[in-house]
Amino acid sequence: MEQIIPQQHRELASRIELALSQIRPYLEADAGDITLKEITEDLVVKVELHGSCVDCSLISMTMKGGVESAIKSVAPEIKSIEAINL
Repeated sequence: MEQIIPQQHRELASRIELALSQIRPYLEADAGDITLKEITEDLVVKVELHGSCVDCSLISMTMKGGVESAIKSVAPEIKSIEAINL
């Protein structure tokens, strides 16, 4: 799936990418990664998990405590964050 970012959300995507880059080393340390795939018109962020993150038993905690916290700290207007491959 190619990245889908509406033109009006380009600056928002940059902030989200920055947040993901800050948590990426923790995911990579456990052989995982994350990619921003889409920001919908109604401000839902869709991410794709890679590597060991896909079938990790702690991914729900990582999504809530790590990914969601990081994204909402730089983009509080986001309504929700969804992993497209869980």
